[in-house]
Amino acid sequence: MPIRRINTAQEDVAAFVRAQKADLEEITEVVAGIGREVKARGDQAVFEFTRQFDGAVITAANFKVSPEEIDQAYALVDEEYLDALRGAIDKIRAFHARQLRNSWMETDEQGNILGQILRPVERAGIYVPGGTAAYPSSVLMNAVPARVAGVKEIVMVSPPDREGKLNPYTLVAAAELGIGEIYKMGGAQAIFALACGTGTVKKVDLITGPGNIYVTVAKKLVYGEVNIDMLAGPSEIMIVADRSADPAYLAADMLSQAEHDILARSILVTDDAGMLDRVEMEIDKQVKTLSRRRIIEEALEKQGVLILTSDLEEACRVVNLIAPEHLELMVEKPFDLLSKVKNAGAIFLGPYTPEPVGDYYAGPNHILPTGGTARFYSPVTVNTFMKTSSLLYYTREGILRDADAIIKLAMVEGLTAHANSVRIRKEKAHGGS
Repeated sequence: MPIRRINTAQEDVAAFVRAQKADLEEITEVVAGIGREVKARGDQAVFEFTRQFDGAVITAANFKVSPEEIDQAYALVDEEYLDALRGAIDKIRAFHARQLRNSWMETDEQGNILGQILRPVERAGIYVPGGTAAYPSSVLMNAVPARVAGVKEIVMVSPPDREGKLNPYTLVAAAELGIGEIYKMGGAQAIFALACGTGTVKKVDLITGPGNIYVTVAKKLVYGEVNIDMLAGPSEIMIVADRSADPAYLAADMLSQAEHDILARSILVTDDAGMLDRVEMEIDKQVKTLSRRRIIEEALEKQGVLILTSDLEEACRVVNLIAPEHLELMVEKPFDLLSKVKNAGAIFLGPYTPEPVGDYYAGPNHILPTGGTARFYSPVTVNTFMKTSSLLYYTREGILRDADAIIKLAMVEGLTAHANSVRIRKEKAHGGS
């Protein structure tokens, strides 16, 4: 299977990056229209869009997942799955628990107290892709950090299949984390329902979780009404390899990312020209055995790229330009290269740390910045579900000490009422001394 090649001495990698940016104007108009309908008609609009886009008949009677449906889901999954799921929850919880920060206060010599109070959001909405597929791992990566943060109310939404049901593996994952409020809705309509509320669904404070382009655009449109985790695009992997890498591993990891969908990007960067040929041969060999072969081949043809660099220093410059969601360092000394990586969502080091380790089990979150946003954005963490309040307490001595400086700064800005607010306290404090 031919995969596009770039020689950085001859072609501009930046042009490849720019070519990945989607034109969202038409999609935004469609999504905005869905939002207007959901805001105006609530549940009924959600039901109509669910029938239109998912082919499922959802009504007030079956909109919310019932306890009986949870029981039925447990009956459909096996013990091996439950063991794996619970093991993953333990690892993900332990990792995210290390991210917790404490509120703090400090007192200075005048007795002034300054500090910071951290509190979880009250109500979080988590979006889990669904329909014909099962993504219990997305339940864990949304809900575990929310639980660790102390969020009181977690509401989960996921698109139903044509029979109006949610995947049993997904439901069991939610039940294991104590999520009792689950609605059968997906797409842009679910995002607007969470952000604005409907007759049944109560408005949330924060929406997290990956989805398709319509979900992403909807999250962009509701930002400000609620908070969001990020604007996620198609999934991507970038692998930096030297001559020590096993081409079978490289091919397998590129294929694993390409099976997400036809827009998924798989990128290999190496300073070994012969490696590119060996990897292409391995891809041709391995893809024949994979269930999602058609999707993989289209993704690699349209979005895959093999990049040849002069050395690993140049490879790292390419990494920082592309800022990939997942980065694998498949080189002889990966920790030596780590300091040169500035932009990446998650970094996987060495031959025995393939990207699926992070997707499912290791502990770090798999909801990561995509499309180059790792230049300025971070993975979902416990902090995603937290908000901060500043704390200030000034004593009489403290306001007297700082009054002149505050008044001066206020006057420079022409805000005389601000200055007066401090001046009147200064004058009264002096008058009472």
